[in-house]
Amino acid sequence: MRIGVPKEIKVHEYRVGLTPESVRRLAALGHQVIVETNAGAGIGASDADYAAAGAKIAATAADVFARAELVVKVKEPLAPERAMLRPGQALFTYLHLAPDAPQAKELLASGAIAIAYETVTSAQGGLPLLAPMSEVAGRMSIQVAAHHLEKPHGGRGLLLSGATGVPPARIVVLGAGVVGSNAAEIAIGMGAEVTVLNPTDEPLQRLAARLGPRLHPLLSDPQAIAGQLATADAVIGAALVPGALAPKLVTRAMLGGMQPGAVLVDVAIDQGGCFETSRPTTHADPVFSVDGIVHYCVANMPGAVPRTSTYALNHATYPFVEELAQRGIVGALRANAHLLNGLNVYRGRITRPEVAAALGTGWTEGSTALGENPASG
Repeated sequence: MRIGVPKEIKVHEYRVGLTPESVRRLAALGHQVIVETNAGAGIGASDADYAAAGAKIAATAADVFARAELVVKVKEPLAPERAMLRPGQALFTYLHLAPDAPQAKELLASGAIAIAYETVTSAQGGLPLLAPMSEVAGRMSIQVAAHHLEKPHGGRGLLLSGATGVPPARIVVLGAGVVGSNAAEIAIGMGAEVTVLNPTDEPLQRLAARLGPRLHPLLSDPQAIAGQLATADAVIGAALVPGALAPKLVTRAMLGGMQPGAVLVDVAIDQGGCFETSRPTTHADPVFSVDGIVHYCVANMPGAVPRTSTYALNHATYPFVEELAQRGIVGALRANAHLLNGLNVYRGRITRPEVAAALGTGWTEGSTALGENPASG
């Protein structure tokens, strides 16, 4: 199979779809990998590194898209990339379609086959391709909160750990999944006072057993959230409904009860955000204020630490890339129900109910769509 790896073009996105090591493994299986020049620069991988691994180096993204049967990326395709997709071509990347109607519309019009990392499942019921970046983003969220709590960056002027005779900052984490648990772990490690809210008890119990008495677990409801916001110095939004829009847990009215200069970090912004006042930002312009509350809503947080992120992501994605290459796109989707769960768009049809609900459109079961087009892919 011909597999294409274009250079990412989202603002300050330095990750890359495949590492040279992954390229080497695919080339050894007889597949041709086409990598856009400088695609790996952000992780310190040169064109020479990719060429030595067996890749063909392409001068432009257009060349990659024109030649590839399968395009492997990290972030959702932006408009210029979507314009290069063609019918039957497969795209494997993060998509986050629920809050992004323009992207969904253009992917449908392209006739391409779009498989989203964030809805691929595992036998254990998890999201194995979302988990590595959720871990990174959760850990980064505390670094971000600490930075923006500094007075020159708009915050309250607090050190997370406090100091002798001075209490630590209070961190409130909404959600006890991968993002939330990693955020709590780092915040506790930095000496902050940490409360985690979650709508169900079992994840809180697991987290409390792991992190010990310095963690304050609390069942989540609007009243509990509002109560915690009143004394929070930073709030980490870590709520997730797989494939769907994130729930709005903090309303604008709740901001009025917060301390001026408090920081909101919305890690759920890729799925629309879990704060009512959130809107996507970039690493170039990461924050804005609403009612005196600092909002950090960067949609590709792990892109700022591309070496860590790319290798962590490739460890998880590579087996699926190999399966797509070895079996063919449709063959792999038919053979692997967990990969099929990642199918979001198939030749002009939405194949995930959560995406369809968010966009107000109809959908077709993935297996049904594949059966209607047996020769495709």
